[in-house]
Amino acid sequence: MACFTAPLAEAIVISIVKSIVYKKHKTDELVKTSQNNDSGSITTKLGWLEKMLYGGSFLLAVEHIYHGEIVFYPPFLTAMRSPEEISVMLHEIATVGVGMAVLVTAVWGIAVGLSAFMHKRNKRELKGLVV
Repeated sequence: MACFTAPLAEAIVISIVKSIVYKKHKTDELVKTSQNNDSGSITTKLGWLEKMLYGGSFLLAVEHIYHGEIVFYPPFLTAMRSPEEISVMLHEIATVGVGMAVLVTAVWGIAVGLSAFMHKRNKRELKGLVV
């Protein structure tokens, strides 16, 4: 029905946070990316999450359009035609939608952790080669 709205809302919030962080810390080392395409900046990592959430929301919206749950005339969501269906839709958003958003964020957190681990490991290996 409308489970894609929870990850979409999170993606919008992440976009706002990313732009605020970037504007506030333009010269900060956490935000700057170096010449060698350092993936260690916080805006880069937030960009990963942002793309994952927007992409998943878009694909879910397309799937809902295909199944006729979203239409191109008001009320746009077919579940909003009756009060009984609205409560079912809100329950689906609260359970399935939030669950998907949490899962995507957890996968992103694991990816960020692995990225940091690999970055540290590569730095140690390069230090060993340079010395």
